[in-house]
Amino acid sequence: MTEKKKTTIVLFSGDYDKAMAAYIIANGAAAYDHEVTIFHTFWGLNALRKNEKALVKKGFIEKMFGKMMPRGADKMGLSKMNFAGFGPKMIKDVMKKHNAMSLPQLIELAQEQEVKLVACTMTMDLLGLQKEELLDNIEYAGVAAYLADAEEGNVNLFI
Repeated sequence: MTEKKKTTIVLFSGDYDKAMAAYIIANGAAAYDHEVTIFHTFWGLNALRKNEKALVKKGFIEKMFGKMMPRGADKMGLSKMNFAGFGPKMIKDVMKKHNAMSLPQLIELAQEQEVKLVACTMTMDLLGLQKEELLDNIEYAGVAAYLADAEEGNVNLFI
């Protein structure tokens, strides 16, 4: 019996296009029977934020971070040609025309394929994000847990 291949991805970026790339690679690896982990840290956590506002108690700085960061994967901007929010609308229209999956759909597919979605707890503390603000059925861990997965990884990416 051959051991299952492992792919790990650190999603650091909060850019829609970079998050899409991470999820396309993750879903492709899962389809090829890899055990896949995406470790979301810093701005990459925005891909895991729920669209709706959660009623949680926060301090002033945490509230400010919450207001400045996009709420949900579909609200993330592009890394290039964002054009004050017009760029993402254009790219989403092109994607729809070509029947490409949106980032929220890619995240849902990853969950269906049992890709391990991990939120970095240290970054959550720094940015004032709470579990109630993030998607259901994800995991929470620190860098040591990611490193344990990455150490066994055949493919390790930083996006």
